[in-house]
Amino acid sequence: MQKVVLMSLTGLLILFILACGTAAPAEEEAPTAVPPTATSPATEAPTATQPPAAMSGEAKEAPDALKQIAAELAGKPGAIYVGDISQLAGPAPVPDLGGFDGNVPLESLERHLYLYEHPFYQDLLEKANYTNPTQLVSSGEEHVIQHACVNRALLPCILIENFLAPRLYERTNGQVEILITSFPELGIAGPDVLTLVADGTLTMAQVYSGYIAGELPAIEIVTLWGVYPDNEITYRSQVTLLEDLEQLVLDETGGVVINHNWFSGVEQYFFCKERIDTLEDFRGKKTRSHSAALSDWINGMGAEAQFVAFAEVYTALERGILDCGVTGADPAYGQRWYEVTSYMNGPLPSFTATNNILNSQVWSRMPEDLQRIFLEEGARSELEQLRLTAIQNEVGTEKNLRAGLELVKFNDEINAQIRIATMSHVLPGWLRRLGGPDDERALEWVPLFNERVGSWVGLKIEDDGSISEVPITKR
Repeated sequence: MQKVVLMSLTGLLILFILACGTAAPAEEEAPTAVPPTATSPATEAPTATQPPAAMSGEAKEAPDALKQIAAELAGKPGAIYVGDISQLAGPAPVPDLGGFDGNVPLESLERHLYLYEHPFYQDLLEKANYTNPTQLVSSGEEHVIQHACVNRALLPCILIENFLAPRLYERTNGQVEILITSFPELGIAGPDVLTLVADGTLTMAQVYSGYIAGELPAIEIVTLWGVYPDNEITYRSQVTLLEDLEQLVLDETGGVVINHNWFSGVEQYFFCKERIDTLEDFRGKKTRSHSAALSDWINGMGAEAQFVAFAEVYTALERGILDCGVTGADPAYGQRWYEVTSYMNGPLPSFTATNNILNSQVWSRMPEDLQRIFLEEGARSELEQLRLTAIQNEVGTEKNLRAGLELVKFNDEINAQIRIATMSHVLPGWLRRLGGPDDERALEWVPLFNERVGSWVGLKIEDDGSISEVPITKR
């Protein structure tokens, strides 16, 4: 009799579980994939050009799960876009990265919606792996990485120091630490950065195309000044080139691309003591340039380009060695050029990406779980940079105006010359650095330009090296 009662109670209990167990409690997290042991090495180091593969048995991301995460992150640093742009509004990681009140306002985000609705942003969300983040299994590891920025005053460097570095440190339980330095502090020249990363002198560094164009002229395809009419066209074109450019850099360094720096707030201006109202006003002005292609453009406008290290421009302007310096609104503000110039003349649209590269030996010494966490946090930092882009593009100029500079906008005559200078100086100069139209590098990269840049801006490099205007086929 006791056995019958026990069986009946057991049956009722099973029925109760089946009836109630179809939904998990709301506070439970989705199950995560089983991570590998800390001692099992990666068979192939993950790269930043593809989302990290599942540690094992990873399910396809559920949109509802990602929306829930977006709701939890809304209104603060690290917010992500999953259909509701208002969730990105809120404070920047540090006040200097936001507007004048330290925030990223909704109206600025709405004007930059093209950033967040582009497939590239969705790819970054996958790399960031929010719904199934890699679990930390390593312990006792110590990886101290010195990251060399072009200059500490630049916004991407500030973001790495105040967003990527602390979050990576926390998520790895202090096992991966990024320490920030800069080219001026290390006393290194930008053109040497590829060699220094490859041989391990630099463990991690920002790679700016303008500095390494002498060694890798193909990389200038994203900084051919004067080609793009606005930032949106620049972005839509450049995201189609990123994987090719990553591979170009990786072939030279053997390293790993952690993520990209999106340089926003960097529309290029002539910062001068004099106004530039006409083409004649460019004539003979000794002007600081930061890349070969920019020098071509400056010369095409009638000025005289000179390369001067970023940290040395202030003194050169102050002493009259330079008449003008060309850079972005925000970098110029960070270097206080408003103290040694009176006018910002422009702008020339600019919104480009650079790579952050990690040395291959440093990378290979990390266990796989730390590698994957590094890439996930790199993607999350890049997403945050795109969130901040909305306000940085709008406050860079205003900061300089509030500091006392006068804005002189290029008139129709000057804007027409920009197109002429691009066709007569910038593109021919790039082609020469590629070795001419018959060189192997040109045969590879000129078709990429015509397809992924020229189709957006109505320009074509012909087989004989001449430049022609063609219909715009992409919008």
